Amino acid sequence: MLSSEELRKEFLDFFSQKGHRIVPSSSLIPYDDPSVLFTTAGMQQFKPYYSSKLDPLKDKHFSLSEPLGTRNVASCQKCFRTTDIDSVGDASHLTFFEMLGNFSFGGYFKKEAIKYAWEFISTILHIPKERIYVTVFQGDDEIPFDDVSYKAWLQLGLSPKKILRGNRKDNFWGPTGQEGPCGPTTEIYVDGIEIWNLVFNEYYQSPDKKLTPLQIKGVDTGMGLERLTLVMEFPKDKEKTIFDTDLFRNALEILRKHSSNKVPSEKNLRIIADHLRATIFLISEGVRPSNTDRGYIVRRLIRRIARCIKAESLSGEWMTEVIDFFINKYKKAYPSLKSQEQIERIIQEEIDKFQKSLEKGLKIWQKLLRELKNNQQKIVPGDKAFFLYETYGFPLEFIKELAREENLQIDEVGFRKLYQQHQQVSRAGASQKFGGHGVNTIEDEEKRRKIIKLHTATHLLLQALRQILGDTIEQRGSDINAERLRLDFPFARKLSREELQKVEDLVNRKIQEGLSVIHYEMPLNEALKSGAIATFTERYPDVVTVYEIKNSRTGEVFSKEICAGPHVQNTKEIGVFKILKEESVGRGLRRIRATIEDDL
Repeated sequence: MLSSEELRKEFLDFFSQKGHRIVPSSSLIPYDDPSVLFTTAGMQQFKPYYSSKLDPLKDKHFSLSEPLGTRNVASCQKCFRTTDIDSVGDASHLTFFEMLGNFSFGGYFKKEAIKYAWEFISTILHIPKERIYVTVFQGDDEIPFDDVSYKAWLQLGLSPKKILRGNRKDNFWGPTGQEGPCGPTTEIYVDGIEIWNLVFNEYYQSPDKKLTPLQIKGVDTGMGLERLTLVMEFPKDKEKTIFDTDLFRNALEILRKHSSNKVPSEKNLRIIADHLRATIFLISEGVRPSNTDRGYIVRRLIRRIARCIKAESLSGEWMTEVIDFFINKYKKAYPSLKSQEQIERIIQEEIDKFQKSLEKGLKIWQKLLRELKNNQQKIVPGDKAFFLYETYGFPLEFIKELAREENLQIDEVGFRKLYQQHQQVSRAGASQKFGGHGVNTIEDEEKRRKIIKLHTATHLLLQALRQILGDTIEQRGSDINAERLRLDFPFARKLSREELQKVEDLVNRKIQEGLSVIHYEMPLNEALKSGAIATFTERYPDVVTVYEIKNSRTGEVFSKEICAGPHVQNTKEIGVFKILKEESVGRGLRRIRATIEDDL
């Protein structure tokens, strides 16, 4: 029986021997892909090659600093999907997972990909044919039946009864985000569990869902390591789950040992194990708990952990032991994992904060229960449930769990109505935050004008950093008051004095050039496609305002960002830009503070 580590190695060795370059996993934080919050698939770091934006033989890969040098690659990719958070706790759902994949950008196509897959599972893994069946795309009004894949499986010896036909929902994949490569799939099932999805990228989907045939056909396969480990460790055993595999088994044993409950809840233990593993990787990528974007996801995971800790009455050194297990399990494959002490400190601090809110919220819940029982009510009013959500951070699913324990139901319609109103207010607030920095609430006209100037200077600063340090620079946080601006951005080291001077000089040069600041509205997807820089994309409305800072005479655009304004009309209004300080605010994250002075 092969362990998960051995399966990972066997896969990569197999494709290396087949002439594929083995590319290390990219970060969980996508590079230059504002359409998604996290890396959700193995092909994400290779998207530009499928659309011919990059040539794998000539253009540099963003993390390798050199061309791939081949049209065929393979990887084991760290992935994180937010869509399954509330489903974790059952037998199959995960947030973090590893995706084994082989990819080709015009090197080979369907027949070869299917042949490679069959050779690996039958010859390397020795999975008997009787445990396997496959699916192919049956076709529809827009896309034809995948006859090539069907015939390829027949030629490899599979019976027609073992080759099932699936519809658009089941056997068509992609794209990641709003647009990108996509195409029909053929899937491999072992013991009824889908383990490998072979995607054949034949089309490019635009934001309006229109499909255009790709000039270069591509292969994009994905095989979940967790599922593969399950079918290898427990052949034909329907009672076992991914949490019984070597990837989780010891972690759950530790949790059972430290639970004070006579019969621990498997659901709670699975939630803790999955969320803790995911949090370890996200923290190691530099994500910290917060109320926005990726930080909010980490906070959400930790708060679910906290609720399960309380339910299981965990005590002792359980967290140290579980974190230590996961880091030792993965540190060889992913050397960038942080130290156990740092990760545990960050998680424990967040848990401590939430426990206070949890205890207060549970007291309110108990009070509400008494009121309902006194009035012989069996339904928790939507406004009461929403109060627990908004004030104490209780997700609806958690409130429903509390209600079920008391044989009560939740008025979900009322809750969701209030939730939607809350979201609308949040989006409106976000719009002001991203563009206006609250300037409309400032009555002092001089301060208001200074903030507007600093706001435009922030756009110039970001673009100057991108030109001098590289276009991987993006805004990770911004704050402006009447005295100074602050910009946070990812960068691995301290900037040199010479680099800071170049940045400052470039900003001042663009100020003195008297560039025009114009703005216009357009659909979000079109704005992103046109090259506009986005920050906190998932909070933008469908139609956004794009601000360009450009030379009105030549038409050359220096900066182009999605923003709500306001800004100066001409950069000469800003004055003299001066950097005050550059510092670290966390691993891989830098901060610049700057101000402006009147141009005397």
